[in-house]
Amino acid sequence: MRRAKPEPDVRPMAVDRPIVNSPYEEPLRHWRYDKGKGPELIEGLRRAAGYWLRESARGPGGQRQLVTEENFNELELVNDLRRLVRAWRDDEYKGATRVTQQLLRHWWNADREKRLFFCQLEAAETLIYLAEVNAKARPPVSVPLDLVEDAQGQAKGYKPLRRYACKMATGSGKTVVMAMLAAWSFLNRAHYPKDPRFSDAILAVCPGLTIKERLQVLRPGAPGNYYDEFALIPPGMGDFLGSGRILITNWHEFLLVDDSKSRRVVQRGEEDEAAFSTRVLHGLGKAKNLLVINDEAHHAYRPPALTEEEADALGREERDNLEEATVWVQGLDRIHAARGINFCADFSATPFYIAGSKHEEGTPFEWIVSDFGLVDAIESGLVKIPRVPVSDTTGHAIPRYFNLWRWINDELKAEEPGAAGVGRRRPKPEAVVQRADGALKQLAGLWKQTHDHWQACGRRIPPALIIVCDNTQLSQVMYEHISGERLREGPDGRKRTAYETGQVFPELLSNSEEQQPTMRIDSRLIREAEAEVESKTRTAVGDELRRKVSTVGKEGQPGEQVRCVVSVGMLTEGWDARNVKQILGLRAFHSQLLCEQVVGRGLRRISYDVDPETGLLAEEYVDVYGVPFEVIPVKKAVEKAPTDERERTHVHAREDREQFAIEFPLVEGYVCEVQQHLTADLSRVAPVEIDALVEPTASIARPKGWAEGEAPGLEGPGETVTQTREEYYATVRMQTIEYDLAGRVTEALLAGRPGARHQLFHEALRIVREFLATKVAYHGADPKEVGLERYRRQVVERLLLAIEPDESRGEQRLLPRIERFRRKGSTRDVDFFTIRECRETRKSHVSHVVLDSTQWEASAAFWLEASDDVIAYARNDHLGFLIPYDYDEKPHLYTPDFVVRLRDGSNLIVETKGQEREQDRQKHAAAERWVSAVNNAGEWGRWRFAVCREAAELPESLAEALSSADPRAPRAPVP
Repeated sequence: MRRAKPEPDVRPMAVDRPIVNSPYEEPLRHWRYDKGKGPELIEGLRRAAGYWLRESARGPGGQRQLVTEENFNELELVNDLRRLVRAWRDDEYKGATRVTQQLLRHWWNADREKRLFFCQLEAAETLIYLAEVNAKARPPVSVPLDLVEDAQGQAKGYKPLRRYACKMATGSGKTVVMAMLAAWSFLNRAHYPKDPRFSDAILAVCPGLTIKERLQVLRPGAPGNYYDEFALIPPGMGDFLGSGRILITNWHEFLLVDDSKSRRVVQRGEEDEAAFSTRVLHGLGKAKNLLVINDEAHHAYRPPALTEEEADALGREERDNLEEATVWVQGLDRIHAARGINFCADFSATPFYIAGSKHEEGTPFEWIVSDFGLVDAIESGLVKIPRVPVSDTTGHAIPRYFNLWRWINDELKAEEPGAAGVGRRRPKPEAVVQRADGALKQLAGLWKQTHDHWQACGRRIPPALIIVCDNTQLSQVMYEHISGERLREGPDGRKRTAYETGQVFPELLSNSEEQQPTMRIDSRLIREAEAEVESKTRTAVGDELRRKVSTVGKEGQPGEQVRCVVSVGMLTEGWDARNVKQILGLRAFHSQLLCEQVVGRGLRRISYDVDPETGLLAEEYVDVYGVPFEVIPVKKAVEKAPTDERERTHVHAREDREQFAIEFPLVEGYVCEVQQHLTADLSRVAPVEIDALVEPTASIARPKGWAEGEAPGLEGPGETVTQTREEYYATVRMQTIEYDLAGRVTEALLAGRPGARHQLFHEALRIVREFLATKVAYHGADPKEVGLERYRRQVVERLLLAIEPDESRGEQRLLPRIERFRRKGSTRDVDFFTIRECRETRKSHVSHVVLDSTQWEASAAFWLEASDDVIAYARNDHLGFLIPYDYDEKPHLYTPDFVVRLRDGSNLIVETKGQEREQDRQKHAAAERWVSAVNNAGEWGRWRFAVCREAAELPESLAEALSSADPRAPRAPVP
């Protein structure tokens, strides 16, 4: 019998304020954990990438003995790449393609409705840097290859795999990074079809059916796809996304088929590499040079060469893991041999070698290139904060409920020597449940407080309690204890399900024939249920079980009302329930990696609202008993009802207000293939301001004569001299500035297309001169100030939004380019929870107006509700109404405040803006261009745009919109 690993003596490391960083910026603070001093907040410094490993002591002959301290080991490759990627970012992504630069700038745009997390951006940047730039660097970074070491693979000529692993904590959004990587590859391949760095075919591999279904969001055009959901494609580039193909599969497809069509492990199969690749890659045709995405990639490692004795000594779970790793990696070897793999992007929260591999359990993959682990995710607020006991009434240094399993085993050994411990039999399940009952009921009490609070807030989804057990027998007894459901023998000797009263809040957690709020699941059962789909043995029972456990906490799904999950193991990867609020661990934890795997199932956040008081994500918690964290920031558990549960409002489209629904086109760019003739309605264009407070027009200088460190002033030694740009004004002609501006506009309009450049230039020059004469506020400055690069850029960007083809002289009118995969947005899509202050609505399809730090939204909503001119309205919050524009030569997305439907059936875009900056003027010009193009299209109704400096101006703006004879009223659609 194998000896159990002894548990370490760990103590909780609690801090008062675990969240110290913004999720959208690189972390510059972290908690340092020193066992002698306790946690210490380090300012201005990011935590080094690394991992914790409990080293094994070696006795005589190299025999393993008891574990020693868990030590921190730095990931030098990751830390080197962090510095290189940061410098590359600061250098505006020098060396990358134009498409890549445009993508990265678009993803970093702070104006996005759904901002991307820093960890997502850094992971994508690192992969792109290695694929595009690293080879040209001097010296390039060397990332270890995944070498083929077994004799059979070498005999077949298998080549090493180039793998890059991204370590991202559960809940930090790694699937979004996969979509970013796919967009990067597809868009670049479309623009540079002969460049081998890019692939137009992607193979995504995952462990099971649950994750395979979840990864369908990577398919362009699929419902809920992440390219649309997170606006990953810059305006004007949507059509290129469809040029690529993606196949999502799981490792079971890599099982070889022999002559009898039965499935075998790779070494026994009969398929050659070409036939194997044709079958597995059926959805990718004859594609070569593939990009491979491995999800939950810690399952994909090189299997060790085992002797018969070593193989026999493996446990059942270890044998399963070994088979999966063998099939997965050798399947990739075969594809690489037949078709070629550009590189593999590995994603995992724990890319470490597991038990049964040839490496020490807990050591990392050698090709980890990016690391944003659980500790970083907690400190950035990306996940819930574990809240653990740090003291109790027993007075013990280590609270009993902190390391519950050890305490129970110690008690059992004291009462019955030999009953449990190293080298002894497992404790009886009934004895464990009896001693765990106090912790269970205390934790369940916290669960009930959360349940009652959520009910009072009107939430339909209940919170979930997870109990992770050591073995199947213990999980069965615990399940019966909570649910009251058990098998009883009837008079005929046959066993039947009986529903009795559970011992933990029976009114909420006991099962009955009508409902089963408590469920029991074994990770092995889940894997078997998922594997059924790959064979002819798929059953309704197995499919129902898989669907129920994978949809816990999801409205309208089989697992919606599950309140308690009793499991063996850590549940399946990809289990993404967001409503887990309590976790109880009843098993041994011999490493911090195991602690992370267990608690990771309960760390997904419910809301991503930023706390207006701190500028950080609002704290969310999960109460954890029996999982002994040592190096993860946790917060002290409270003895009373949780006070961190802020009131959350469910903002959603109300089914009873369908008559107030508003739809709008999703515009990604404009069709403006002008040939010769231009026009521009400059009356709608905001002026360019020559601002001496921003760009000084004169300076007073004197010789340096003040003391070191002293600020210069008007008083001091030496004669003062007034310095201006008179020399510049004297040597530069206004005509030169006008010609330069016209040339820039012409080049932007042609965008590399052949055309009547000479004719367009003169048309652009006419408009430039009119703009400089009527739309530049010089404020007494020399007119040649407009020749400064700052103002030249503003003039060109403003003009490009105002200029349209002149229809009166035969040009095709300006039209919107609608997103290819999702043509329209709607108020029907709004559905989210928020901690921000809200106001209920009457005239809106959306239930509430969410207020930001000011009361603009509340005041505007009041006037919109009160106006007889308004039929319906919606605040543009989670609505997805975005207007593309360029500013400072970078693409941006503008989110107007409100969309209003007026009583004449037209639509009004409303912006409530007090102080107006230069970028705001550019946004408003972009909205006018959007309105013009959409009205020209004719199929989206009539639209207008209005800016209100004060919310009280709204009634006047509404009346003006109704009375105006807009020359851009919709006309018949273009055939």
